[in-house]
Amino acid sequence: MINVKGKWALITGASRGIGYLTAKFMAQQGCNLVLHSRKLENTAKVLEEVKALGVEAYSVAAELSDLDAVAKMLSDIDKLGVQIDIVLNNAGLQIAYRNEYFNTPVSDYTESFKINTIAPAMICYHFMPKMIERGFGRILNTTSGIALEPQQAGYSASKAALDKITIDLGSTVEGTDVCINLTDPGWCRTDLGGPHAPNAPESAIPGIVVGAFIDDKKSGRYLNAPHFTGMTLEDAVKKAEAEFDSPYSK
Repeated sequence: MINVKGKWALITGASRGIGYLTAKFMAQQGCNLVLHSRKLENTAKVLEEVKALGVEAYSVAAELSDLDAVAKMLSDIDKLGVQIDIVLNNAGLQIAYRNEYFNTPVSDYTESFKINTIAPAMICYHFMPKMIERGFGRILNTTSGIALEPQQAGYSASKAALDKITIDLGSTVEGTDVCINLTDPGWCRTDLGGPHAPNAPESAIPGIVVGAFIDDKKSGRYLNAPHFTGMTLEDAVKKAEAEFDSPYSK
């Protein structure tokens, strides 16, 4: 299992929900953090809390639907002078639930793809070459298990596109110590999942981050957090390595 103490992780959407819990968990493992939200004041609370756990941390801001703002955020991170070892692309948008799905507006797709597909891809393209050059890195892109629901077409399609990008990029680093995988928190009671979701946000820990700790040089996997609910991090990593294979040999 990888020891993340002293490493640096970028977490998008870190001010609330799964991102907030992920930030706290990673800090408890000794990982330094760059915390993203739409506005700097949104991460003030979690920034203070993770620093109190003894790690270094910074906040950055960007509206992910504004791709120029995403590019500026990446430049701002570079200027911090830290080495991003782990990327947790957690932030996402579920734009609408359309019972009259044949009337789905084009904007459902354009907004969903900017936030859920293009912004994470830009982040991957920025940091992954640096990871390859150094010989180490972990990227987790948050996907969704939603299927057969045309009511959520924009969201589902944007996540499917992110899956494709992740798996294709993974094929280029398979067998190296740069690993890019998919993670899925399950349907949790967050702002995105809504109040009627069956799972508490805490159920996603440690599964949502297990891909940051794996040490078997495999990429392109779908690591579904509910499979690891209630497990220790160590046992979750063992389960991930033993039961979740990469797709490239199939």
